[in-house]
Amino acid sequence: MDSTLAKGLAALEWMVRQQRGCRVTELAQAFGMARSNAHRTLQTLVECGWAVQDPETSAYRPSLKLFELGAMVSEASDIGSLLRPHLARLAQATGETIHLAVLDGAEIVYLDKFDSPLPVAAYSRIGGRAAAYCVASGKALLAAAGLGVPALQECLGTLEPHTRNSITDFDTLFSELERSRARGYAENREEWRIGVCGLGVPVLNARGEAVAAVGMSVPSIRFARTQARGLADHLMACARDASVTLGYRVGTAPAGPSPMSTIKRRRPE
Repeated sequence: MDSTLAKGLAALEWMVRQQRGCRVTELAQAFGMARSNAHRTLQTLVECGWAVQDPETSAYRPSLKLFELGAMVSEASDIGSLLRPHLARLAQATGETIHLAVLDGAEIVYLDKFDSPLPVAAYSRIGGRAAAYCVASGKALLAAAGLGVPALQECLGTLEPHTRNSITDFDTLFSELERSRARGYAENREEWRIGVCGLGVPVLNARGEAVAAVGMSVPSIRFARTQARGLADHLMACARDASVTLGYRVGTAPAGPSPMSTIKRRRPE
């Protein structure tokens, strides 16, 4: 265990629990450390953005960064429980593997899933990760972000091939994301795993922000063009209903547009 990191995290938690500004001497006494060490710990927290120092009293308190990240973790957890009924209905209607994913840097993380009961099924696991540019859920979220090629390069880094079908060129990826936006859903045709295809549609919150994606993993033997389009219709309806659950509103007709197609295109960066 990294003792310096552990000490810093313990100091941060201690400050949070005080619910007031704290001085160097108080931290030193609480942890039995030298005043110079306590001062260095607090200054490190300030420099990293986890704490702020009052210029008048010199007291330290936690920054709002804790609240921001805590709210994000809470939102992800709440989203999973709120949207689970929609995923369950989609899984029952299609018989395919359904998952809920969020974007984390260059990867997506699976928050929830329903396995297919069919003899041949696609595999994923809760907590698992995948390259965002190779899977449909990740493509849906990248498309919703409306990033230009330079921003995609900054976000994703090198596009490593995971199969012979993986997209490894940023101009090609940008064009693929634009097509996804236009049709309302993203596709993965054996770009992450050979034999596994997928579909993805973003889920929007009340502010119109893509906060998650509903995805479907399908064995390639059940992913002909006509089959994919029928499954995509189910998926877009699910994402639309899920977005409404999170407070998103677009028109009043139940058969309205896909959430992805309603997002305004950002100017390429």
